[in-house]
Amino acid sequence: MDESDRDSDEPRSEPAETDRRHSPDRLQGPTGRPRRPQQGPQRRPEESGRHRRGPRGGRLPRRRLRSRPPAVDPATLDGDPVRATFAGEIDLYDVATWEVRTRLDSLAVAVTNALRAGRTVGLVAVALLLFLLQGGVVTLIVLQEPFLGVLAVSSILPALAVAGYLWYGDPTRREPLVTLSVTFLLSLLFAGFAGVVNTVLAPVFGALGALGAVAFFFLVVGPVEESVKWLAIRVYAVRGDAFQTVVDGVVYGAVAGLGFAAIENLTYIVGVYLEADGTAGIGATEAATSVATQRLFVGPGHVIFSAWAGFYLGLARFNPENRGPIVVKGLLIAAFVHAVYNSTVSVLPEFVSPVVLFGFIVLYDGFWLALLYRKVRAYRDLYRSAFPDGPRGPRRR
Repeated sequence: MDESDRDSDEPRSEPAETDRRHSPDRLQGPTGRPRRPQQGPQRRPEESGRHRRGPRGGRLPRRRLRSRPPAVDPATLDGDPVRATFAGEIDLYDVATWEVRTRLDSLAVAVTNALRAGRTVGLVAVALLLFLLQGGVVTLIVLQEPFLGVLAVSSILPALAVAGYLWYGDPTRREPLVTLSVTFLLSLLFAGFAGVVNTVLAPVFGALGALGAVAFFFLVVGPVEESVKWLAIRVYAVRGDAFQTVVDGVVYGAVAGLGFAAIENLTYIVGVYLEADGTAGIGATEAATSVATQRLFVGPGHVIFSAWAGFYLGLARFNPENRGPIVVKGLLIAAFVHAVYNSTVSVLPEFVSPVVLFGFIVLYDGFWLALLYRKVRAYRDLYRSAFPDGPRGPRRR
């Protein structure tokens, strides 16, 4: 019997358990790479119910999550990749998400709300101070000469008619009178901002002659005045529950333009009255009446221009993903139309008769009003097709 046969007949001893556990066959996989030690089934943190507090108060799982191969590129996820991956699986508070849980969170919310309210209150307070400083003398004169107030009210009647037409043409519910009144008053107050800017910059552009006057209308008057009227809508009406459709912005924009026209007309009428009263040979009453007549045709433009900005503000409110560009587009349109109007009516009187000038103003305002009404009518048709028995009548406050 050779040596190999004797070896095969002898009984072989079984390797110890530890030897099998640490044998190369156990420690290496089919590819020769080390195997990972097998673990029992893992339960999710929410299933085990065992959590520990995170470093900033958030609840984190007791055991570290095993890495998982990414299913998609993190850059393609909507929002934060950790939040998009683990939302609903583990508590991400103060790590990738946030909500009010602690007293400090509640304090942070309260401070934020106070700052927002304070910003609005501060803006209105500054506007009120400017209004009192600029309009104090005007108010005293009107109290002494009530007919100036009558002229000012009469001068905005065409503007009131245009604003009423847009309000009546709202295809949805009527806007509440309280919100309309607040928008009107805010426009009166914020007009003081435009007055300060125009007064300070007018001499700078006036030194440049005719081109300077045109540049003043396009770079200062149009953008500034339309912005303050837009601000009168933004501060209050847009934040309220009454602002429920895109075309609501048209109504509030028209009312803001009406308020601006009212204070502007009053200021012009009183200013001309005071100037003529100190000039020999010119009747102050006749001069004020003449200016009031001219201002009859200015008010509708203010209403129409700011209604354009208001329409796009309403469009931005219901399209928040593009809010900024939409708002800017509306202001650019309103400022451009306003500046073209001012430039034209400043030059035309030197070349045409008052009748031709009046015809131009009517056609110009009517053209932009018709374009705006096309948008409102398109919205109205869609609204009524979707809600044939849609709500009408006044809204609740």
